[in-house]
Amino acid sequence: MCKKTRMIFPQLVKSFLSNYCILKVKPTLSLFLLRYLRKFRVMNLGGTLILHSHLPPLNSKAYTRFVKEHLLGKTEGPSHAQIGLTNACPQNCRYCYNKNRKGTPMDTETIIRLIRDLKEMGMIWLGFTGGEPLLNKEIVRITESAGTTVALKLFTTGCTLTRELAKDLQRAGLQYVSISLDHWEERKHDEARGYSGAFRTALKAIELFKETTDLHVSVSSVISWEMIHSGQVEEFLQFLIRLNVQEAWLSEVKPAVPVYWDPKTLFTEADRRYLCGLQDRYNKDHKITVNYLGHFEGRENFGCNAGHKMVYIDAFGEVSPCVFTPMTFGNVQETPVKELFHRMKQQFPSEESCFIHRNYPLFQKYMHGGAIVTEEDSYALMREVRFGPFSQFSKLYYG
Repeated sequence: MCKKTRMIFPQLVKSFLSNYCILKVKPTLSLFLLRYLRKFRVMNLGGTLILHSHLPPLNSKAYTRFVKEHLLGKTEGPSHAQIGLTNACPQNCRYCYNKNRKGTPMDTETIIRLIRDLKEMGMIWLGFTGGEPLLNKEIVRITESAGTTVALKLFTTGCTLTRELAKDLQRAGLQYVSISLDHWEERKHDEARGYSGAFRTALKAIELFKETTDLHVSVSSVISWEMIHSGQVEEFLQFLIRLNVQEAWLSEVKPAVPVYWDPKTLFTEADRRYLCGLQDRYNKDHKITVNYLGHFEGRENFGCNAGHKMVYIDAFGEVSPCVFTPMTFGNVQETPVKELFHRMKQQFPSEESCFIHRNYPLFQKYMHGGAIVTEEDSYALMREVRFGPFSQFSKLYYG
């Protein structure tokens, strides 16, 4: 057994012992999960064992719920959810999946009730997004309402962050924070974000969170086609290592808005495999955790669970399969989220690759100039979708 394996293995054993119910999971699924876990460094932050920010800490109540309710109970509800706390944002990103959405914003009581309902349905991981979620003045109260049985992650540009707010968010129960940073050159990041000062704002936010909290701090980066084909991704990762953040959460540009409906801007399977290989190689070095969405959602791992185990509710209450899929199956301000999710899940059986990546041409047909596909047109669109096979996890999970 190599030295690095010896370092990781006791922590994996500890996490398994703290979730002894995992011994009831069928052996093939347990072996799959163990192999997946070993692709990452297990971080010990004050006794909390963290694999990466897309999963609950391995020795947390949320992870125990994941095992009991999803791996064993096979609950019909979502495991992961994201909620837009506001659509307001000082930045103007070209690839923003919420660009130009409109409606009546959810009030605080509606958001708190929504979180409660999602927990009852099985949610074990919750991401706060926007817009810029820090602009919601009730964000601390909303964070507190989630309790201790859900892993909480904040996606932020860092705008309006203060030391006091960072501390308050940790005290309220936040565990993960991911600051938006797409390039190591200030000018290029600011241009992509349509905001002068975006780069410095992000660096300041990283510094504030690291200095004033014990939170798991990561950088959320949208990797462009140009970056991967010019060999710049590794240069960017080296920059993040120097920043001493704990994780690089990477995603490619998604065809969620018309400007990216050009197939030339989309990642190929070869691009995805390159980034998956890059993740595995960097994670062996233990200098930074690389967590690429295309790795987590790849056919060899968990696949795309948009609308199946993932749900997104935007700041106006519209229910979508995920943040990158601009369609609605109804509004939680009019219909309970449990009912809306059940309707949506009937349309989404899960598959081995990204839903929007494969089906964006249908969105060209049904968007009709709006920001999202309407509820009626969403069902019409889904009648034209042909899903691919299951991912490896789903094959084992559903047998």
